[in-house]
Amino acid sequence: MIRFEHVSKRYPGGINALTDINFELVQGEMAFLTGHSGAGKSTLLRLILMLEQATRGQVLVEGRNLSRLSMRTAPRIRQRIGMIFQDHKLLRDKTVFDNVALPLMIAGLRYADIRKRVRAALDKVGLLQRERAWPLALSGGEQQRVGIARAIVGMPPVLLADEPTGNLDPELSASLFQLFRELNSLGVTVLIASHDLALIRRMGQRVLVLSGGSLIDDIPALEGGGAA
Repeated sequence: MIRFEHVSKRYPGGINALTDINFELVQGEMAFLTGHSGAGKSTLLRLILMLEQATRGQVLVEGRNLSRLSMRTAPRIRQRIGMIFQDHKLLRDKTVFDNVALPLMIAGLRYADIRKRVRAALDKVGLLQRERAWPLALSGGEQQRVGIARAIVGMPPVLLADEPTGNLDPELSASLFQLFRELNSLGVTVLIASHDLALIRRMGQRVLVLSGGSLIDDIPALEGGGAA
C-alpha cells in the first residue's frame, strides 16, 4: 500500500530531511511514526501526499510510483488519502459543515450523500452540534477534530495524521486513537506521526522511529495489537 525504497529528501542549502528511508506498510496496516522534533516525520508524510517530491529513491502508494508522476496528478492521488494536518488548515470563511464537506463537493457527490456523510463524520468526533459554527468560534481542540472529520469523511483507503493529538486533552486523545483503530479495522491503512509515547505504547501497533532523517528502528506490533 505504501512503500519507500531508498528515499532521501534534500532541501536547498544542503539540509538533509530524510536519508535512505526503506519501509513498507501493507494494505490495512496501522503504524506510528515517531522521533524528536525535526526528525523528518512531517516531511515523510508530505512525500506520501505529493506535497513534496523525493530527491532520491521511490515512493509508492497503491502501486503507483509517485516519483514518476507529475505534480498535475497530485489532486487525484490526494483524493485517495485522508490527511490530518497539525495546523488544521480550515477555511475560516466556511462553516464547520462546509469545511468537512469540501472533499465530497470536489468529488461531485450529491448533496443528500454529502449531508449524510458529513454529519456521520462530525458525530464520530463529537462535533455534530457545532456543524453551523465558524472555525474562529472553535477551540484549538475543536478545530483539530474538524480537520479529522474532513480527513475521514470520504472514507479514503489511506489515512495520514501529523501530530493529531497536539491540541487535545488526554481523554480526547485516547478516544481519537480508538477511532483510528476502528477505521483500521475496516481496512483503512493508517500512518500516524506522534510524540505521544504513552498512547503509542498502549495501542501496541508497529512503530517506525526516525532520528536525524534516518529510520533507526522498526518495532513490530504486539500480538493482538495492544489494549482496546
